[in-house]
Amino acid sequence: MNFICATCGTQFEDSGDAPPEHCPICEDPRQYVGSGGQRWTTMDKLRKNHHNEFRRHEDRLIGVGSAPDFAIAQRALLVLSPAGNVLWDCITLLDEFTETTINGLGGIKAIAISHPHYYSALADWSSAFDAPVYLHAGDRQSVMRSSNSIVHWEGDELELHDGMRLVNTGGHFEGSAVLHVPFLAGGRGALLTGDTIQVIPDRNYVSFMYSYPNLIPLPARSVERIADSTGRLEYDRIYGAWWDRVIPTGAKDVVARSAQRYVKAISS
Repeated sequence: MNFICATCGTQFEDSGDAPPEHCPICEDPRQYVGSGGQRWTTMDKLRKNHHNEFRRHEDRLIGVGSAPDFAIAQRALLVLSPAGNVLWDCITLLDEFTETTINGLGGIKAIAISHPHYYSALADWSSAFDAPVYLHAGDRQSVMRSSNSIVHWEGDELELHDGMRLVNTGGHFEGSAVLHVPFLAGGRGALLTGDTIQVIPDRNYVSFMYSYPNLIPLPARSVERIADSTGRLEYDRIYGAWWDRVIPTGAKDVVARSAQRYVKAISS
């Protein structure tokens, strides 16, 4: 049976009738094991008390998220492209309704994931849609369920199709990445950031952290690398990891001044 960590949503290799002894993703300093200890579930159990919702962010971008919230509670983003749809980040729950709805939208040509906290049930999603999964090689060790569909890309950038490209920023994880989609935001471009670049309540700024739940900051050089690697891209909008975490316009300037503010604060 492929058990799923109820805290981070990661699906593991088949371990028979007993769950794994521990979750390396949650035991990492960037995540946590809850006060009640390690908890496990399965895809069948999730299907009984959760469902997925689809919400359109704009003409060619649709969010897919589970209700009620599960684990970290991120939502995935389905980028609609004539050359093939791309699923950005992943959620754990996959059911018949989700498969039918996505296939009705043209299916999935490629899955790309920002960092290990959102690897979730990538093997099931890849198998259901016959799609490769692009993960940066810097986080290879964080894959808890292997799949022949995984492509461990290397370097600073990876071109997909229709002008979309993955950019390795580092920071939150060594392999942390964002997806640049030039045709979103009315052709002004958008960054899909997961929590590599974190959209915060004050939409005039974003933030960057080694660990969000444990409040561990990044060093100045890591923040500067994130700013530099995204500064050469043309974009006006950012979509973060949750439904309402969106900077609708002026996002490139927001990232630049946020990096400056962050570096100044931790260097004081």
